[in-house]
Amino acid sequence: MTDIHGIIAYPITPFTADGETVDTATLAAVVEHLVGTGAHAIAPLGSTGESAYLTEAEFDAVVDTTVGIVGGRVPVIVGASDLTTANTIRRARYAQRAGADAVMVLPISYWKLDDREIFQHYAGISAAVDLPIMVYNNPATSGIDMTPELLVRMFNDIDNVRMVKESTGDLNRMLRIKELSGGTLPFYNGSNPLVLDALRAGASGWCTAAPNLRPQPCLDLYDAVRVGDLARAQEIYDDLAPLLRFIVSGGLPTTVKAGLDLLGRNAGDPRPPLLPLDEAGRTELRGLLAGA
Repeated sequence: MTDIHGIIAYPITPFTADGETVDTATLAAVVEHLVGTGAHAIAPLGSTGESAYLTEAEFDAVVDTTVGIVGGRVPVIVGASDLTTANTIRRARYAQRAGADAVMVLPISYWKLDDREIFQHYAGISAAVDLPIMVYNNPATSGIDMTPELLVRMFNDIDNVRMVKESTGDLNRMLRIKELSGGTLPFYNGSNPLVLDALRAGASGWCTAAPNLRPQPCLDLYDAVRVGDLARAQEIYDDLAPLLRFIVSGGLPTTVKAGLDLLGRNAGDPRPPLLPLDEAGRTELRGLLAGA
């Protein structure tokens, strides 16, 4: 499996001025900036990338643009999640054909899924593709919470389930995954405010949209923990934390797109029903980005 570690950057999905389709030229610039400023991997089509609001043609265009611009310089992890197993498989197969290095799958369902159904969902995807699967646990957006016990069982029993992105913001979940798997299941932090504790607990990386706005402190934080300079890591985290809390609380597509605009790198508005950041929010964000 391709080594996936460090800062896994989540690009936004920009739309054309009329909002009718993906602006692939701007997307290419966003991805190039993330790679050029040092991200260790790129993960399009997650929550930041508004994947839930894209047509299948738009999904495919984001995959093709991202993989093409990255050009093998760092791993690409494509978010392939969808409401049905069948279309999740379609998306995962497309990502594989396009040259992605892994897929990330969040279980999404109108009806709450039980462990048996979740297991079969991932087993079906695994049987359909050869790519490693990052299981994405984010009950705040999906409404489905996977226990550490289930995550480790899928890692042990489903061939291509190789890693977990844990976004509950509960450090004990990560520690339990580590304990149950004997340290063999790589876990990644998906909760921005938890990043320092997660990295100290052994997270293999940080899945985050923050490098769109402040890439260097994200890299510096990861490096400081990696070399054991925890005092320096705490200092960097204390500086970043207000921005991390803001972009999460305001919704990642909304806040990150507003931040890019404030930095002079306009990427348009989020797609309705999401709305652009209001003026009060832009004022606060401008202060958080001062000197970025």
